[in-house]
Amino acid sequence: MRIILLGPPGAGKGTQATSIADEFNIPHISTGDIFRYNIKEGTELGKKAKSYMDQGLLVPDEVVVEIVEDRIKQEDCLNGFLLDGFPRTVPQAEALDRVMEKMSVALDNVINIQVDKSVLVERAVGRRICKSCGATYHIKFNPPSKEEQCDKCGGNLYQRDDDNEATVTRRIDVYLNETMPLIEYYSNRGKLTAIDGQQHIDKVFEDIVSVLRSGK
Repeated sequence: MRIILLGPPGAGKGTQATSIADEFNIPHISTGDIFRYNIKEGTELGKKAKSYMDQGLLVPDEVVVEIVEDRIKQEDCLNGFLLDGFPRTVPQAEALDRVMEKMSVALDNVINIQVDKSVLVERAVGRRICKSCGATYHIKFNPPSKEEQCDKCGGNLYQRDDDNEATVTRRIDVYLNETMPLIEYYSNRGKLTAIDGQQHIDKVFEDIVSVLRSGK
């Protein structure tokens, strides 16, 4: 099972990625994680990526693709993988197609978790985090028993600086604008499946598994 998971900030993509990887016994590959691993281990690819990052530059597509290619060729990916955070652009998607063609494997599905922008903003703006233990709450969907106090450790809850409405809206708009061509790319190839991310988290997972098992 070779899957790409798409979804805007606040769509619950991280939670679903972990559950899907467990369900199908495949590695969850986050580009952020493999970048950090390669840099920490001082691999040649890590050094290459770091040389750009140290200059405040974006890591070029060819380096990103090289890092992803190196990862998906590892033994634990023989039966498949779930890509999260890659590709981000059509050129990256085209490069991934070429890599997989060389490997004689094909992409099974691109899952796009869809959530209305107004709902995404509400989810982010209402989020509260415990200063002491890091537990997360939501003032509407998962409020603490006592206002602004963590149920687990009694610590004070706070709102992240970037969880204000203006910043969250901008973050979502950037994602949607960047991802639109990618969604079109996979849709034109018959690989894209839209999933309603506004349902209960368990129902979202159930719908994703149903699509993947049916092979549609």
